[in-house]
Amino acid sequence: MAEAAHVAAVTPRGRIDRPSPDQIADHAIRRRAVEAAIWGMPMVAVDAMRQAFFRAGARYHDILYLSRPADSRFQIPTPTASALYVYFNFTVKDGPVVLEFPPSVGGTLSGSLLDAWQAPLADVGADGEDRGNGGKYLLLPPGFRGDVAGGHVPVHSSTYNGYAMFRLTPTSRAPADTARALDLVKQLRVYPRSEAVNRPPSRHIDIAGAPFDGIARMDETFFEVLAKMVNEEPVQAQDLVAMGQLRSIGLEKGKAFRPDPATRAVLRRAAREAHETFMTAITTGATPYWSDAKWGIPPCIVTGSRTGFTYQNGHALNVDDRGAMFFFGCGEPKHAGGPPLALVAARDRASALLDGGRSYRLRVPANVPAKQGWTITAYDIETSAFIAGAPSVEIASEDDVHTNRDGSVDLFFGPKPPAGKPSNWISTATGKRWMAVCRIYGPERAIRERTWTMNDIEAVK
Repeated sequence: MAEAAHVAAVTPRGRIDRPSPDQIADHAIRRRAVEAAIWGMPMVAVDAMRQAFFRAGARYHDILYLSRPADSRFQIPTPTASALYVYFNFTVKDGPVVLEFPPSVGGTLSGSLLDAWQAPLADVGADGEDRGNGGKYLLLPPGFRGDVAGGHVPVHSSTYNGYAMFRLTPTSRAPADTARALDLVKQLRVYPRSEAVNRPPSRHIDIAGAPFDGIARMDETFFEVLAKMVNEEPVQAQDLVAMGQLRSIGLEKGKAFRPDPATRAVLRRAAREAHETFMTAITTGATPYWSDAKWGIPPCIVTGSRTGFTYQNGHALNVDDRGAMFFFGCGEPKHAGGPPLALVAARDRASALLDGGRSYRLRVPANVPAKQGWTITAYDIETSAFIAGAPSVEIASEDDVHTNRDGSVDLFFGPKPPAGKPSNWISTATGKRWMAVCRIYGPERAIRERTWTMNDIEAVK
């Protein structure tokens, strides 16, 4: 019915007003542009992080890391504040690239290598190919047919660009243990295989406390970035139909993308519509983990886990779930099992959307059946990132917080800390919708079998 409204409208006197040819053309461009934004979201998100990488003073194959947990200045989709992140961008356009990965001694370093579509290429480290023993990975360009040196783990990529997202876990929060774990980061080496004999030194850049804005902009500039990425990467067979449709919005491989002002206005509306589609997928589409609970798992995560986050099966490429996933997250593993159970809540107990100007409480029951603990984190719905400028973004089970007599913990959300319990506060921002993610590390049987439940977030005066 909504589509028909753009084709013809009946006036109060019964006369049919038919749209002009320009209105029909604008509508056609907008529909194609919305689909293009959903299809291209993974690559545009990769470039957003890559540009933040370059703004940090890095070059391809340099290694960025956080020497202390992330805060609200670290803007990527749904990070956790309890992790020490390691990140770099790579390109295999000029040939294979070597990653030297150290053994996990003095801490745990693990994560994934991903291509420009954010399809995981390999898991690395404790949960990956080397099982925490370290090793050399050889990143190979599309269609590579050459020799792979002995002792290297071959990693075949279908794109020229890619990135690595690793998480560093010290054995404890003690400064000495953190320092030992950070030594693992300094042992990482990334370099072109052509320079292996005279290997250049790898640069390691600490960005703790520095701004890192890796969030894609959902406006008309989205399509400028998409055009750039389309021109940088080879066209894959599953994208031939999409490439044909891109021509209708003036985006074509090998040609400059120069939309006129009228088209840019249409593209701006299309980007906003795609943005609303992604947010809706997170706020209303999640399947409850427990009966009638507001905590759930969005379909994009379910589909991703089943397909190794490629979103492909034997007969389809699920571009809708893929687009929503890479608006919502990044750095997903090739093989599920290592990450925690992550549950999302965007509504309170009364089913109202979470409002950054209101106050809320979450009572975490005592003795959560999790081998490695839990975290509760707040994110901005519009970006899927930490709420910009928030002084407190997350609370973990190992934090020093006020505990109730029965062992439960009351967490408070709102623009101001609760009186007498600032340690239990996660800050939100007035005028911003937000969501919470509960991560349960090492969920035990009671959680897996759903006999234990997490309480819902409830509004308080």
